[in-house]
Amino acid sequence: MDYVALGHSGLRVSRICLGCMTYGTPGEGMQKWSLSEAASRPLLKHALDLGINFFDTANVYSNGASEEIVGRALTDYAKRDDVIIATKLFNRVRPGPNGYGLSRKSIMAEIDHSLRRLGTDYVDLYQIHRWDYKTPIEETMEALNDVVRAGKALYIGASSMYAWQFAKALACSERNGWARFRSMQNYVNLLYREEEREMLPLCQDQGVAVIPWSPLARGRLARPWGEATHRTETDEAFRRLFAGTEEADRQVVQAVAEVATARGVPYAQVALAWLFAKPAITAPIVGASKERHLDDAVAALSLKLEPAEVQKLEAPYVAHAVTGFI
Repeated sequence: MDYVALGHSGLRVSRICLGCMTYGTPGEGMQKWSLSEAASRPLLKHALDLGINFFDTANVYSNGASEEIVGRALTDYAKRDDVIIATKLFNRVRPGPNGYGLSRKSIMAEIDHSLRRLGTDYVDLYQIHRWDYKTPIEETMEALNDVVRAGKALYIGASSMYAWQFAKALACSERNGWARFRSMQNYVNLLYREEEREMLPLCQDQGVAVIPWSPLARGRLARPWGEATHRTETDEAFRRLFAGTEEADRQVVQAVAEVATARGVPYAQVALAWLFAKPAITAPIVGASKERHLDDAVAALSLKLEPAEVQKLEAPYVAHAVTGFI
């Protein structure tokens, strides 16, 4: 396993981050395809065995069950100082006017709830899951700074938003001497490359780590076009992320298939190898419901694509409408 700095910081993270949205309560909440705790624990243990030290979850995943499962497994299988735990807040987790968002009240409540579920005194990386249009960014950044100063989070990060919004947040921190975002968790893969226009150059310029979610496009880049799974049939995000670009996307997946066949490797290794080669990318957040998903991610670190293969993979892409849940 390779380890790199999380942006302009001294924190060293594995080049693969295990996304833990898959682990929760089957059939409940937003992720009806989640695995039970019994099915999740071997995967978390396998990730550790492979050298992965970076784990990403959120307060909203399976209504908090993901944090509980991850916290218990990491306590049992690893030393706290050896792992990097990241979690997020923003989405609604309870009824009422303050049951979501990035107000000071929400941030101060949700960090404590997450720490309790995770069974730890601090998280290494605390991230805003989305931009809050109802709360001044100054209020959000000051509250996050106080969370860091209290020792409840070591670093802070952000997730999908417009580049101008991220620049505004960075400037707010700089102006006030507050804790600064160290990472951007955005949507980047062979089927969605719009972040290459503004967000990735901004992150490179500002020394911000890029830890993209869904690097395999909800699994579309990991299997033949049209092949259905339980997740494709139950994940509501498919309709929002892939509407209107099916023909172009199909051609990209076909290119992945051709390169993978020529190389004699699974589709996923090719799609991840393309992402690992991007200078701006720090650690893609890979979901895993089977051990081979983790094995493929690790193998992709050693797969170096030729320029002709990269051109083949990128050639079918057409501009997409800005999405990624912005």
